[in-house]
Amino acid sequence: MMITRTSKLTGTERTREIDLTPAQLAVWEDGELIQDAAPHLSDADHEFVMTGITAEEWTAVFGDGDAEDAEAGTIH
Repeated sequence: MMITRTSKLTGTERTREIDLTPAQLAVWEDGELIQDAAPHLSDADHEFVMTGITAEEWTAVFGDGDAEDAEAGTIH
């Protein structure tokens, strides 16, 4: 289904096709965790549904995590 969200990071409105049924969306809107309501979705799709943040925005703002985590000693 087509999902429109406004990014909580940038304020940009985007619409994406997400493999989500209206029933799954309703379960999430009623308080279920998105991971439980739609476990088949990727982490990026979960994030988009919840916050409107795309994977590209996340990487632009926070990086990919690998280099920073390694330098900080959080990757073992």
